[in-house]
Formats: sequence, C-alpha cells, structure tokens
Amino acid sequence: MSELDETKMPLLDHLIELRNRLLWCVFALAIAFGVCLYFAKPIFAFLVQPLLAAGHGKLIYTDIFEAFFVEIKVAFFAATMVAFPVIATQIWRFVAPGLYAQEKRAFLPFLLMTPVLFTAGAALAYYMAMPVALKFLLGYSGNVGGIQQEALPGVGNYLSFATKFLFGFGVAFLLPVLLMLLERVGIVTLAQLKAGRRYAVVGIAAIAAVLTPPDLMSQILLLVPMYMLYELAIIAIMITGRKRRQPEDAPAAEQSRI
Repeated sequence: MSELDETKMPLLDHLIELRNRLLWCVFALAIAFGVCLYFAKPIFAFLVQPLLAAGHGKLIYTDIFEAFFVEIKVAFFAATMVAFPVIATQIWRFVAPGLYAQEKRAFLPFLLMTPVLFTAGAALAYYMAMPVALKFLLGYSGNVGGIQQEALPGVGNYLSFATKFLFGFGVAFLLPVLLMLLERVGIVTLAQLKAGRRYAVVGIAAIAAVLTPPDLMSQILLLVPMYMLYELAIIAIMITGRKRRQPEDAPAAEQSRI
C-alpha cells in the first residue's frame, strides 16, 4: 500500500478538515488581533521610529475617524504577522497528508525559510531603507518661491507607507524560496537561472523602482540584497541538486561494479 493510499479521505472529510483548519486560522488571527489592538499604540510608536530617525517628529490626522481606524489597521497588520506561524502550520497540516514523504522533505525547508527571509527583508526596510527614503521625501520642505512648504504627513498616510515598505521588502526577500520551488517542480532549470543573470538584474531593478521611492539610495538598498539572494538561490539549487543526485547515482555505481 502506498503512502497516499493510507491517507485517502472522502470529499466530505476533506471539507470538514479544511473547515477545521480555517477555524484554527481565524481563531489564531482573532486572538492575535485582540492582543495587538490592546498594544496598538506601542506598536505604532515602534513603526514611527524611522520617521523620527529622518528628523520629523509630527503626524497629523484631518479625518475625525482616521486615528481610530489607524489603530485598527495597525492591530490587524501586527496580528497577521503574529498569527502567521499558526496559519502556516494549519496549511501544512492540511496539505501534508497528500504528499509523499520525499515531497514533504522537499517542501518543509521552504516553509521554514519563508518567515526568516520575510523578517530579514522587513528588518532591512525598517532599519535602513525607510529612514533613507523618508529623509529624501521630507527634504522638499522649505521655502519655495517665497512660500513656506512644510511636510505634514497624516497618520493614515504614514501607516500605508510603512506597511507597504515592510511588506514589499519582506516579499521581495522570498525570491530564493520562489526560485528553488520553481526549480524543484521543473518550471526553470539551474542552467536557465545562470544564463538569465542579466535579465534578473533588469527585473530586480524594476521591482526596486516600484517598491521604493525615486531616490537612488533606496533602490540600491533593495536591488543589491535581492541580487545577492538570486545568487544565493543558484548556489542552494546546486547544493540540493547534488544531494538529490547522490542517491540516484549509488545504485548505478553498484550495478557497474557487478
């Protein structure tokens, strides 16, 4: 009997299992949201530190409900980050029974790498890219033709800026996971990735231009790490490819001796 035959379930049982997994995800998100809503002000205080580092210490709100909805959005954004391990675990538990043991061993490292790389990208955005970008964007304040031009960012506008930056850098840092998965399922090959370096540079530059402000420094802060991650993915694919070939080569070597 195969591994998959042992885990076969009727359609109704699959739907019940899916419902249970979704309920766990919703429950984890709701609990995390409640906790994060209680700490919404300290979380937002953490998010505004790059703005302070850029030399700007004032946020305004012009809509009477804006500050309230900002706290709701902050809580939901933080809750999504906090609940992600539970959500990923539930997805894995739902998908894993339908995979062979070899497929489980191949997929699990990617699942474990995702939060690490996402956190690394978000940390780069928070500690380096956002202060640089904000300093550039707020640098337009001053006297313009006899008119005093002053930057007065709103709380909602700044939250949108911060979350897009953090999420954009975090997702961009998942490039190695994406490339290794594409190679594993046979959509791309190691030779194609090596030959496509020049196209990768152009594509990464385009992504950096979209995700960052128009200043050169912010774009370089994303472009350089992303290209390094592209090269890291190639090296990782080479290493894992050798490991996959070793078990296949062993029986052939034994037969040749015989």
